[in-house]
Amino acid sequence: MKKNIAIIGGGIVGSTTAYYLSKLDHKHEFNVIMYDDGKGQATKAAAGIISPWLSKRRNKKWYNLARDGATLLSDIAKETNMSKDIYDQCGTIITRDDQDKLNDLYQKALVRTKETKTIGNVYKLNANEVKSKIPLLTKSLPGVLVTGGARIDGGRFAKHLKNIAQSNNLKIVNKKVAINDEGKIQLEQDSIEYDYIIIATGAWMKKTLSNLPLEVDVRAQKGQLIELSTNSIHSNANMPVLMPEGERDFIPFSNGKLIVGATHENDKGFDLQPTSEVIDDLLASANRLVDGLNQENLVKIKVGTRAYTSDFAPFFGNIPQYENILVGGGLGSSGLTTGPLIGKLLAHSIVDKNNIDLDQYRKPIENYIKKNN
Repeated sequence: MKKNIAIIGGGIVGSTTAYYLSKLDHKHEFNVIMYDDGKGQATKAAAGIISPWLSKRRNKKWYNLARDGATLLSDIAKETNMSKDIYDQCGTIITRDDQDKLNDLYQKALVRTKETKTIGNVYKLNANEVKSKIPLLTKSLPGVLVTGGARIDGGRFAKHLKNIAQSNNLKIVNKKVAINDEGKIQLEQDSIEYDYIIIATGAWMKKTLSNLPLEVDVRAQKGQLIELSTNSIHSNANMPVLMPEGERDFIPFSNGKLIVGATHENDKGFDLQPTSEVIDDLLASANRLVDGLNQENLVKIKVGTRAYTSDFAPFFGNIPQYENILVGGGLGSSGLTTGPLIGKLLAHSIVDKNNIDLDQYRKPIENYIKKNN
């Protein structure tokens, strides 16, 4: 008998889970339905940098997840023939305003090369060398280049994987659902039972689970970014992405498009309206790196809602006392890096649970989701 599996949420976690449930379904044993209304989804608004190896975070399990997530992204891109407008391993430059800090960063990068091949080669660059790598720049600090760094369009990534899964066993229903007090999916007036339910609703997870007696440590974080047209004579250059000291992330594309951001706003709830002060701040950050950028260069503003936890670590796996319900959430600003691996782990937790080790990547799930007393 086929297993009926529901995925709630079609962002970075949900789409990768669907992809792996499709890929692992060798005997056509699964019916997979994804419920996704798509509103406010962080992934749709996300264009980001994949470069976790030099993070300042001290959470070792998070680093393992991000490191292996970066490798998985590279693998998925290759095996699905992903186009460069979705994922491009173009390299990442991280700048520092102090020579000692730059040397420390470089040494850390060299150490990381022994842990993973995905980081690629490591180079220390002076300011002029940084500008030669990214000809758009008129000003720069010295930096470290890791050639394995990448840029990713989250919305296109999720759509690409869902298209592949739909060719096998995935059906998508563009409606909002919740979990009812019986642990079933509530779709309008219908209560639907599934063998497994995977919840990947990001900042909305607390609401998705509100009918169960659970405490869920997840909250909303607003993220805004801007897209600029640089009209550059260097628009055909294949440029690395830039994480500049003291400035917003700087993501150039070969067609003259430039993404700047995103912000991390913890007190805005589910507000999806662009904020003029924030947009001005993002534009000012870009202008400190590239002379002459102004409102006339502004093409698009994107706003999304991320989910984060009280210690900024993600959580994933089976909900305690609800073994057929799995969750993946609290990814924060690293969701594009960690989300695909979480999706793969959730899929494997259903298909071959005995051969999957979640604890190398996570703190106890009870830290984030537990029954009310």
